[in-house]
Amino acid sequence: MEAFVKDQILATIKYAPFHTAAGHFKKSASPAVEECRRKLGGFIKGTCHPKDNYAQMKGAGIGWFRLDVPFPFEAGGGARQEYLDWKEKLRRHRKNGIRVMALTPYPKEYLKAGIDPRTPEGETRVREIAAFLIDDLKGLVGGFQITNEMGIPHFTLPLTMKQAARFIGVQLEAMYPHRGDILMGYNSAGPQADLHALLRPWLKYCDYVGIDIYIGCFFGVACWMGLFDAMLRYLWSMTGKPIILMEFGYISGGAPKTPEEKRERLRRYGMNSEREAREKLDLFMENIKQVNEKMWERVTKNASGSYADYIFKSDYKNHFYSELPKHTVIKKYPHTPEGQADFYGDIYPRLAKLPFLLGAFIYCWQDGEKCGYCNQADCPTETRWGLVGLDGREKPSYYAVRDAM
Repeated sequence: MEAFVKDQILATIKYAPFHTAAGHFKKSASPAVEECRRKLGGFIKGTCHPKDNYAQMKGAGIGWFRLDVPFPFEAGGGARQEYLDWKEKLRRHRKNGIRVMALTPYPKEYLKAGIDPRTPEGETRVREIAAFLIDDLKGLVGGFQITNEMGIPHFTLPLTMKQAARFIGVQLEAMYPHRGDILMGYNSAGPQADLHALLRPWLKYCDYVGIDIYIGCFFGVACWMGLFDAMLRYLWSMTGKPIILMEFGYISGGAPKTPEEKRERLRRYGMNSEREAREKLDLFMENIKQVNEKMWERVTKNASGSYADYIFKSDYKNHFYSELPKHTVIKKYPHTPEGQADFYGDIYPRLAKLPFLLGAFIYCWQDGEKCGYCNQADCPTETRWGLVGLDGREKPSYYAVRDAM
């Protein structure tokens, strides 16, 4: 992940110098922005990973859900039951006054179905399926996001960045003649100027460009609230397209661990120190496998070098120890339920001042039971994002979002 951030910084410098951006920084909303707002009927206030408790969500002003589209066809060609069931869910959402931003399938889902987007035959099928989806879901979705966060390895592989950009572009091109009032676009994880530069030939098919921004939650550097404004303005400047903040949020729990608390975590896996874990790495990994097999699978699958380096020297260290380090926080917004609420109460007025911004999707609706990266219930990095708790009760952030905008 550190390499990904470094690559983003270098690409940002290469593709969109500040002096180019400055002109757009001063511009107000364009005709394209106004046309998108007409289709939307107002600013998007949405959430990710929703439940079916519509009254509670609408009580917070949530009017949009962001949902992954299941791959629609079996390998033999028939419709998948998962896709048909998902369409029924969409009908319930529409009946209850909720609009949907639908995320088309990832490259790996095409490959699993025997379709390789890197081949001419595979690309033809990608185009056909894209056209099918926009026709089949017309009247049920308000917008499409073409796949998700290309450039993040576990979403993108085995495609290269150039191949991933084409994977997005050909779907936009195939869907464009069918779009009607459905909004179409794609997103990036952070500024990711290399992806946006590669997609310039297909921007003419986009109504919007999306971006996912998480500050003060994953890294202990540049944890400034003003970076939201800067990155959103940067993307507007580079693409000239209306912008949607496709994912953003703030963790409501988590703190640094004391040395003794870290030792207790190591003892869970039979070690007394990181040094001992390195010296007895085979035993350490076997103990992890016995106690927490999903953590073992994650480490062995994703570590490109030493397992110990992956656990103790990458951002996975936060997962292993279930902590948020001291500097991984935005000043004034501690990782508490109240700090999370203050974050939302302050950020919405900032977002409202950006004339090119169409809306924002909160990550996410409800707290998680266990972290998907380390399988630990006390890991805050992936379990404390919700506006409501595991029991479904509203947290202070629910009311902050309700009262914003």
